[in-house]
Amino acid sequence: MIYARGLVKRFGNFTAVDGIDVDVARGEAFGFLGPNGAGKSSTMRMIGCVSPPTAGTLRILGMDPHRQGTAIRARLGVCPQLDSLDPELTVAENLVTYARYFGIPRRTAKARAAELLDFVQLRERADSRVEPLSGGMKRRLTIARALVNNPDIALLDEPTTGLDPQARHLVWDRLFRLKQQGMTLVLTTHYMDEAEQLCDRLVVMDTGRIVAEGSPRSLIDRYSTREVVELRFPDTAPEDVAGKLAELAERVEVLPDRILLYADDGDAAAEAVHRLALGPASVLVRRSGLEDVFLHLTGRTLVD
Repeated sequence: MIYARGLVKRFGNFTAVDGIDVDVARGEAFGFLGPNGAGKSSTMRMIGCVSPPTAGTLRILGMDPHRQGTAIRARLGVCPQLDSLDPELTVAENLVTYARYFGIPRRTAKARAAELLDFVQLRERADSRVEPLSGGMKRRLTIARALVNNPDIALLDEPTTGLDPQARHLVWDRLFRLKQQGMTLVLTTHYMDEAEQLCDRLVVMDTGRIVAEGSPRSLIDRYSTREVVELRFPDTAPEDVAGKLAELAERVEVLPDRILLYADDGDAAAEAVHRLALGPASVLVRRSGLEDVFLHLTGRTLVD
């Protein structure tokens, strides 16, 4: 569905995407993860045929975006990072009007809009104006709008940013249902649990390059340990005791407020910490997750 080789995007002297290779199969949920400025949005804009590649090869649905951009866009559904709904129209009118841009007959568009409003649980707000809707409702409506042309690929740029936990889980459920129906999903996200829930495969990008690729589980197995022990100390600076913990874990990471021990057996590592009588204020043993992989690969320094 998507094929990229040596894909490059430059803005003047700045290289936003630096020679990446991407393959997305039909029916796959594929994710782009990375810190701000990693090149995720630039890549999505090239896939969406709204920003031409500077160099490399890109094929979407077997077509060339440079020569066949209009035909490709007709088969894409796009959920942008920022909602661009028309606040002066009703919920249903937003969908019907957008469907007309694709040449869908009005009667068919109305039927499709009703079907999608059921899908995103907004049928009862069909005649409401958009402006007073909650953030979660607007996001669900934006996703419904992205599906109005029954696309082959849905591009979802941070689909749940800014939503409360209940709204996020509802959106996840809708996206999971789309995946079950065989739709190809391509998404960017800052939520590691979202990537673990939705993505069959993903790439981690940093400074315009792909630094890791695989399923969430395979990336955790490759770049982290089965469990992580989090230690907090009441009066002692973490770096003062870190040296005494080096032999207890595969990797030790010292943070300003705690120490992380990466070990396959977290309970055994925690018991070993207690035997050293270092007096931690708290000890938490948890499953290693995608966030541990992400921070290990891209660092903890804030990027603006």
